[in-house]
Amino acid sequence: MVWPWLAAACVVWWAEAALVLAAEYRRPARAVAWLLVMLALPIIGIVPFLLARGRTGRGDGEDRMPAKRSGAADDAFPEDGRLRRALRRMSDAPITGCNGTEILTDGEASFQSIFDIIDKAEHHIHLAYYILRDDGVGRRFRDALIRKAREGVQVRLIYDGFGCWKLRRSYIRELEAAGVRVRCFLPIGAALRSRRVNHRYHRKIIVVDGKSGFTGGINIGDEYLGLDKKLGFWRDTHLLLDGDAVYELQNIFVRDWKLASGETLDDPAFWPPHACTSHERAQIVSCGPRLGGNEIYDGLLAAIGAARERVWIATPYFVPDDGLKAALRTAALSGVDVRLIVPGVADTRFVLAATLSHAADLREAGVKVYRYRKGFIHAKVIIVDRLLASVGTANLDMRSFYSNYELNALLFDAKPIGRLEEDFRKDFADSREVSAEELRGLTAGARAGRALARLLSPLF
Repeated sequence: MVWPWLAAACVVWWAEAALVLAAEYRRPARAVAWLLVMLALPIIGIVPFLLARGRTGRGDGEDRMPAKRSGAADDAFPEDGRLRRALRRMSDAPITGCNGTEILTDGEASFQSIFDIIDKAEHHIHLAYYILRDDGVGRRFRDALIRKAREGVQVRLIYDGFGCWKLRRSYIRELEAAGVRVRCFLPIGAALRSRRVNHRYHRKIIVVDGKSGFTGGINIGDEYLGLDKKLGFWRDTHLLLDGDAVYELQNIFVRDWKLASGETLDDPAFWPPHACTSHERAQIVSCGPRLGGNEIYDGLLAAIGAARERVWIATPYFVPDDGLKAALRTAALSGVDVRLIVPGVADTRFVLAATLSHAADLREAGVKVYRYRKGFIHAKVIIVDRLLASVGTANLDMRSFYSNYELNALLFDAKPIGRLEEDFRKDFADSREVSAEELRGLTAGARAGRALARLLSPLF
């Protein structure tokens, strides 16, 4: 008879639903998305949930190892007391004051600066990337590392298993044969076995001789030079740091290397003395897939809450939770100039549909929403008044805040903030402001597609 089988299937489905609700009660939107998947794929829908759920905890990537520290610069901090207190509470992310910064706009300037500084390395080069391509830029990158390794420079490279799944093994073998130490962070097989397939090592880090460092949105590949035929011009932002903030980049790399390889790096030469030739303030903030607070997210909410004049945001993926949306809506309703730049064309149509749906809600509250027209915007930049600016790897989506290993640099001085403001004004000119109706979709099909993408977006 059919009825006993249907009854058994219902019992199994309800048991699966209870498991989802128990596991995801902290994130209702994600729970709802998984329940929709299980409705569409009865019984077997639990399989991707179990694979993607993973383990969370301090030992899953953000465990705190002893770190070399520079002197903090908390005494020379923006006037806003609440923001100052919030950022000071990030005990693993001190604000340093002996730094020089350079904003690098787009791939050409970034790669030129990266290769110039790699070429000058004398002791070590530490690198971590989400994506490495075996293309023109990727081979130039490989050859530069091989050359330095053969000169006797210590070279270590971390790459993400999922982001580099297309990378040929021969590329890695050539690096290793020259003496480059290479480790994969979360290989796909290991991620499947440990149920961490939804986690990504999304950081971009370069540390050269413990004195110069890079982070930002740019990976290693030809698309960052605008050579992708589909996306065309690639708009991005990267950051060069010199000074004590590089100690913090080094600390994060050393911690990640320990997780990827089991090796502890403690040579004092990795944290050399710095000559303080510039006094810009910077704070390096990281996050990973663990229970409890997320320092990038918490710092972002604190900064938006402190805004009195403007909050300008550029992000390729905008899939916020209710807390972040409420903060932006409240800022706009209180008279703050809140602007959001999202792609006109995107590398992921599904995520773009969700992005536009969420952006429509903010547009109704008075947020100015722009779609970039010159190509694909991949920059992850935020300016809050003249208090601070953020440049880094984290998108404004729940994947970055809950599932990825990310890294942002907070900058507090007029020079970098002014440079980023110039870039924003150019980006506004290369964008088109759009209405809430257009963001939601002008046809029934577009509205339905964006609504579905929005419901499922917490999973991606």
